[in-house]
Amino acid sequence: MTGPQILVAVTAVLCLGFILRLVRRRELRGKYSLLWLGAGFFALLFAFVPGLLDDLASWLDVKYPPAILFVLAIAFLLLVLVHLSWELTRLEDRTRTLAQELAMLRRDVEPPRAASGPGDVAAGPPTEAAAEGTDEA
Repeated sequence: MTGPQILVAVTAVLCLGFILRLVRRRELRGKYSLLWLGAGFFALLFAFVPGLLDDLASWLDVKYPPAILFVLAIAFLLLVLVHLSWELTRLEDRTRTLAQELAMLRRDVEPPRAASGPGDVAAGPPTEAAAEGTDEA
């Protein structure tokens, strides 16, 4: 193995170890860990089979083989962004639904507040100034 191959292999192994540590500590969910573990194994594959990138470049008729890595990395990150955007949208919808259900439950459980006069929406607790009959300026 050459120096760059060793560097890629060590970096990939460290990344894989970090991902496994996050999963074990329950700081990263399993479905996301599979994505990153797959990327780490993909990097290990290129580290241990250095001619694979050259073979892939000649098969795709790419003149500069490292460009394939950049295209694959950009495509991978775009897929991750789309997936996370989808998850965020789904969670926002669920949060909105839960907030609406909570509001309906509170409406059913809490007694209605009596209005203190015309135009008042709800009577709140009396303030100290109102209790003492003084005006604050």
